[in-house]
Amino acid sequence: MSKIPEYVPGHGLLKGKSVLITAAAGAGIGFSAARRCVEEGCRALMISDIHPRRLEEAVATLKADSGLTEVYGQLCNVTVEEEVRALVAAAEERLGGVDVLINNAGLGGQKRVTEMSDEEWNRVLDITLTGTFRMTRAMLPHMEARGRGAIVNNASVLGWRAQKEQAHYAAAKAGVMALTRCAALEAAEHGVRINAVSPSIALHDFLKKASSEELLAQLASREAFGRAAEVWEVANVMVFLASDYASYMTGEVLSVSAQHA
Repeated sequence: MSKIPEYVPGHGLLKGKSVLITAAAGAGIGFSAARRCVEEGCRALMISDIHPRRLEEAVATLKADSGLTEVYGQLCNVTVEEEVRALVAAAEERLGGVDVLINNAGLGGQKRVTEMSDEEWNRVLDITLTGTFRMTRAMLPHMEARGRGAIVNNASVLGWRAQKEQAHYAAAKAGVMALTRCAALEAAEHGVRINAVSPSIALHDFLKKASSEELLAQLASREAFGRAAEVWEVANVMVFLASDYASYMTGEVLSVSAQHA
């Protein structure tokens, strides 16, 4: 197993930009992306989640660690259209317009196709795929009216690769990839970019709870570095796609992966 690299300091990639991130409380990719956006110089940040206490703690931590006062939190369930619209409206008002949207909300699980209920299938699709669609649909008119903006979606290598007991999650993430590509063509006419990251395995608390140690070890062994990604290694790529360094990229899905098998 290779050594985890040192955490790279910020370089001002998002200087002067405002950012909205869904499902960003806790210790996962979303919170790491929020921390990274602050470190990269964003002028204002709003994060959403469905857990009140965790959201409040995340906002407080980001403010305390960064010194940025314009960090806001708002409860939002991306399966509820009214809450999505309210989140976008609040972000537009408090941030003075949203320059970057990171669609991070998603839900996984393990279940064989023959044992999966309609409810289990629909729940994963509704949060992971349709939630991304709802957020994109609500945000795009604002960005298009300004003639600029960037949306970064969180997909997965399972949108390309097969894994047992992941049919619902893989189908949802493949849908996120297709949504990214199609919406990007429409948004490009108005100067807005839409891209996605496609992580293989990034360890965080929720994944550890939802998956067995044996499965996580097996997945990590397939990586060229012999380890899972750190959540901030995925967040780094999200920030790149959100930044002006990716100005000629849209409709792309970047694999954040070291898989060799």
